[in-house]
Amino acid sequence: MIDKAAAQERLKPGEILILGRTHEGRAFRPSDWAERLAGVMAQFGPGSGRQGQGHLCYSPYCMPTLVDGVRAVVVSRALADVEPKAWNFVLSFARDNNLETVEACILDVADPAAPPAQPLRLLA
Repeated sequence: MIDKAAAQERLKPGEILILGRTHEGRAFRPSDWAERLAGVMAQFGPGSGRQGQGHLCYSPYCMPTLVDGVRAVVVSRALADVEPKAWNFVLSFARDNNLETVEACILDVADPAAPPAQPLRLLA
């Protein structure tokens, strides 16, 4: 089982992680689904998916990754601003295939070694 806290460490605010595992715990097939989805989304972003000698370049808004041995895709919310239909497509893909998703936490986790924060004071 994927540790949601570990998945959070991979994400930046404004990103979601689509895991290659259904809510029932089954692995999503085909095994290269993350690369396929990111390949389809490669046209959205700087360079339109192709750089140099025709090599595919993933969009910075949709990148395949591996989390605890499970294939996944990191999707930036910036995609919604660039191309709302593409954003809806990715979210619909996750929903239609019953895939688990993890949303980035807005707050950073405090460093336990850091000194405690000063209490807030009301200004007069």
